[in-house]
Amino acid sequence: MAEVPTGHNDDFRRKWDKEFFEKLARERLKKEKEEKDVVKKGVKRERLKAREYRIDLDSQVGKSVVVAKNAPLDQSGGYYCNVCECVVKDSINFLDHINGKKHQRNMGMSMRVEQSSLEQVKKRFEIVKKRKDEEKKKYDFEERMKELREEVSFARYLNTCP
Repeated sequence: MAEVPTGHNDDFRRKWDKEFFEKLARERLKKEKEEKDVVKKGVKRERLKAREYRIDLDSQVGKSVVVAKNAPLDQSGGYYCNVCECVVKDSINFLDHINGKKHQRNMGMSMRVEQSSLEQVKKRFEIVKKRKDEEKKKYDFEERMKELREEVSFARYLNTCP
């Protein structure tokens, strides 16, 4: 048999440097803790709110579009979303996309709705009440009764005439 040189390991087992790997483990744990802290702080997103613009779905109704293979996304058939840079093939899916989580995140909003305070709810009720009062003013009961009496008397007149 061949002689093994001195200082050579012949047991074919890997020897681990414990200090080196303990250091790596400490660094990994430190990095994970920092990432958790960042996740806890999170990205501050705006609360979900109503759209301030109107969506034009009627402009493409009943139109035929010829689509080339290598046409840009915004010129291909369907509805194009500028925010997400995607094309949706029909109006229902487009509305689902616009109201969806991915699109809202790209817009910088979270899917959480701002909670209304008591004062905001009271103000909203006042606005609705004022609107109803204005509608009642438009519909004057006495004036309507006068019109109905005139119609009834006119109908009676027509029935009595030969």
